[in-house]
Amino acid sequence: MSAQRTTLADVAASAGVSVSTASLAFSGSGPIADATRSRVLAAARALGYAGPNPLGRQLRRGRSGIVGVIMGDALRRAFRDPVAVQVLDGLTGTLGPLGLGVLLIPGPDDPSQPAVDPLLESAAMDVAVQMWGGTTDDPVLEMLRRRGTPTVLVEGTPQPDVAAVGIDDHGGMIELTQHVLGLGHTRIATVTMPFDRDRSEGAADPVRLAGISWEITRRRLAGVTDAGVTPTVVWETPASLVENGAAAGRALLSRPDRPTAIVCQSDLLASGVVLAARELGLRVPQDVSVAGFDGLDLPWLAPDVLTSVAQPLAEKGAAIGEAVAELLAGRTPEPRVLPVQLRIGTTTGPVPPGA
Repeated sequence: MSAQRTTLADVAASAGVSVSTASLAFSGSGPIADATRSRVLAAARALGYAGPNPLGRQLRRGRSGIVGVIMGDALRRAFRDPVAVQVLDGLTGTLGPLGLGVLLIPGPDDPSQPAVDPLLESAAMDVAVQMWGGTTDDPVLEMLRRRGTPTVLVEGTPQPDVAAVGIDDHGGMIELTQHVLGLGHTRIATVTMPFDRDRSEGAADPVRLAGISWEITRRRLAGVTDAGVTPTVVWETPASLVENGAAAGRALLSRPDRPTAIVCQSDLLASGVVLAARELGLRVPQDVSVAGFDGLDLPWLAPDVLTSVAQPLAEKGAAIGEAVAELLAGRTPEPRVLPVQLRIGTTTGPVPPGA
């Protein structure tokens, strides 16, 4: 008899037990004697039987054992961002011991693609994790609601029917901006993450600023303005990557009224601005101060060390995993907001003389 055709019934017959008893032997639990379990497993080895079909076991439990993680961006961009990688590492490290796997669902590569990946409509998942928040009318969240899928919303606005995990990025941006103000800077520009699915690039006018729909961008920009700063320029980028920060830096630092300080919404954007300053022959921080957000270790930026707001990336991933476990247990956890910490590096200093 081939291993491919061997069934649990064959194993049960060979061991001289019922099919239900043979099933208990493979489950690792239940009222079955050790000697009987050993006999069933020995019969399985002899017949080349690997064990019950995992899909069938999942169907009987009414669960897939899968957590869908909606990335919110194309994977080719997401996996170039250490923030996404470290949060996912913390998440999977928590889910693994729970016997849960992860299905990564990418966001659209460009605005012409549907906002909701077709996989989201059909994939089996016990819980969904929507990374990087969104808005209350987000089509992804609406799809998950229609499916009745328990959801963890990461860095979005807490809502009564979903679990929420975030960080105090608004407070962190206030503290970072106050640090820059304390150094004497008044001509301060800011480089932001995308405003919405359009992923535009350039200086944002008042109409564009009034239409920001992505929560993270809006909250971090509010941190700058709530610290008492009206930015000389708000430069929107299409993605939080080094090259986008470099493009913003070249544009801002080539202006006749160039800023003396640039506050960025991510460390990758800030590091790009630093590289642009070097390219233009400007010294950091003697000619321009640059600050970021995330607290990443960027040894390739040496000798500069970014002034940044550090967020607990691995801890945030673990908190998301703990929220998943709570939802699977039938409970909706309270919203969780993790603290952040200002870290002063070498890229911020006093306003240049005469500026």
